Amino acid sequence: MQQSEPEKTNSTPIPEPVPTPRSSKKEEEAYPDITIEESPSSESQLNEFGHGKGGVLTAYFNIVCVVAGTGTLGLPRAFADGGWLGILIMLLAYGMAVYSGIVLIRCLYYKPGKRLPDYKAIGTAAFGKFGYIIASILHFLNLFGCPALYLVLAGSNMHQLLQHTAGGLTQVIWTVIVGAFLLIPSLTQKTLHEVTLTSAVGAICTMIAVFVVVIQAPMDYYQHPERTVVHDGVIWTGFPTALATIAFSFGGNNTYPHVEHALRKPEQWKWAVAAGLSTCTLLYFLTAIPGYYSYGRDTQSPIYDSLPLGAGRTVATIVMTIHVILAIPIFTTSFSLEFERFSRADEERLGVWGAWLARAVIRTVTMMILVVLAVFVPFFSDFMSLIGALANCGLVFLLPILCYLRLTGWRNKKYYELLFCALTVFLGIIGCVFGTIDAIKALVHDFRTQSTH
Repeated sequence: MQQSEPEKTNSTPIPEPVPTPRSSKKEEEAYPDITIEESPSSESQLNEFGHGKGGVLTAYFNIVCVVAGTGTLGLPRAFADGGWLGILIMLLAYGMAVYSGIVLIRCLYYKPGKRLPDYKAIGTAAFGKFGYIIASILHFLNLFGCPALYLVLAGSNMHQLLQHTAGGLTQVIWTVIVGAFLLIPSLTQKTLHEVTLTSAVGAICTMIAVFVVVIQAPMDYYQHPERTVVHDGVIWTGFPTALATIAFSFGGNNTYPHVEHALRKPEQWKWAVAAGLSTCTLLYFLTAIPGYYSYGRDTQSPIYDSLPLGAGRTVATIVMTIHVILAIPIFTTSFSLEFERFSRADEERLGVWGAWLARAVIRTVTMMILVVLAVFVPFFSDFMSLIGALANCGLVFLLPILCYLRLTGWRNKKYYELLFCALTVFLGIIGCVFGTIDAIKALVHDFRTQSTH
């Protein structure tokens, strides 16, 4: 049998996996959306597992486009919550995000000669049905929570930009208008082919906003020497909230299997993810440090709300509005496609018109729920902290590490790697549990404050 072959035949040494649920026929019926790709039998076919033809530069740009986004806007506020300790938290989160991104892809290849397709399949392979459920919940929380948060920002920005013009509508009305407008591409397109282009435009918009903050915030600080700006070295009570916001900024793990699959040489993945997250972290520091330095405890989220009225603030608001409007269809279409696959709303089962009708109903209801959520929870900063704590702490810091140790074992790891894994899991739990509690308390306070006005 092939099991007697030595492991040295693999290009990347993979420790013998611990006993885990195998992909039996019964399991495949239980998880219909999970398939395991096998390597081609022909050795002449260099591109095994159906990998794409992209280079490391393509993967790098995809990572930057996916990860660098609206989380940037909340990072100065994260420093205000945690003090200058936020610099250390950011560096730790950066190292942990790179490590989890690398080991997540290793999990795809834990079984020699086979490749798992996505995040949920990793959870299933590691912890069976329980892992599948947890991975699915975190995945869908991310896919559903982010567009709701983006609708909040889009409605708020449109209200601020046009409040003194003929288009001076309320934030609620603008949220509904944006949601209705974005329903059109959802209904007219079965899938979203322009994801990479759309993400690239979004990343460019983020970079423009970062540039505005880097220039405008220090200028505002030095133009008002009479203003007292208070900074804190460390605020321990704000640590979980700061960590949750930073975790939101490093979200993107659930897309990594697809980005890696497009690589012509998968062994280059570690360089792509390290370079991509390094670029994102640089952008984050360029926003967080000048923003917190200039406004201290009074820093707002999004950060451009702290900037003085003028061209800089207007430009930042416009480009981030463009970014979120382009990003929302990526999340809603991804969520809808997975739900349609889960509910088997396909042409083979329902026919062409039946499938289109089912798709229209699912996507319309999805957008309606998102709009209602954005209307009733219009608090960008605390909403971001909640999504970061609930979904991203698990997706970035917890699940990849636990699945990696489960699938490849822990006895074959160096002690310092195990210590780093333990620290990552510990911080992930702190951010997930206490970050969620703090975010819920903050949202309750927001609602009470809103009701008194």
